[in-house]
Amino acid sequence: MTVEDTEAGTVIQPSTESNGVILYVHGAPEGGHERATALRLAELTGASVVCPSYRSMFPVAFEDVRAAYRRCKPAGRVSLVGERMGAGLAAALLVYLRDLGASLPRCAVLVSGLLDLTMRANSLMLNARAEPTLDVTQIKQLVSDYAGAATLTNPLLSPLYANLHGLAPVQLLVAGTDPLLDDSLGFAARAARSGVEVDLRVSRDAAALAATMVEAAASFIRQYTPAAALAA
Repeated sequence: MTVEDTEAGTVIQPSTESNGVILYVHGAPEGGHERATALRLAELTGASVVCPSYRSMFPVAFEDVRAAYRRCKPAGRVSLVGERMGAGLAAALLVYLRDLGASLPRCAVLVSGLLDLTMRANSLMLNARAEPTLDVTQIKQLVSDYAGAATLTNPLLSPLYANLHGLAPVQLLVAGTDPLLDDSLGFAARAARSGVEVDLRVSRDAAALAATMVEAAASFIRQYTPAAALAA
């Protein structure tokens, strides 16, 4: 397996012929913690994994992720994985591509997704102290800095408010103690009502989610990888 750091982000290539591409949008613009997850995804799926760099404000962050998706396309259909803000960007990309009439990714995995930037979710208050590793004040400041003057219900900023019909299959992974729990629950419910294939998994807490996240995501991605690619 080879790892290459480029100006556009980190690219991981498996040792054997690649079984497709995973665009893995990490949880914050500065990144830095995604490599171990990306390596494990590549190992479990046999896919190349691209971890794009993206800027810290909307809409240029979305433009960066959209450009990364375009760069992945020549290698075949792409699967998406996103965490927190990256999950919001991945979901927004699904909506954008659907509206454009473009071919969609095989599937998308959204982990602890930041999908509603209005910050109205009840879980923000109810779980504010349940998970000491997640600071609601910091999340709100991150959202304020990221959104700027944009309308917070813009579907490319808050995908929870988008029309979700016709999206690719989506898996949502979240902890029951996560302040952003309601983002995943709300998105899963709306997507399912819109006829989207949805796999929602709620772990006990952040530690339990971290222990199972990569394996669950890889299993979901393999479901939507053609048998011919898996046999390659």
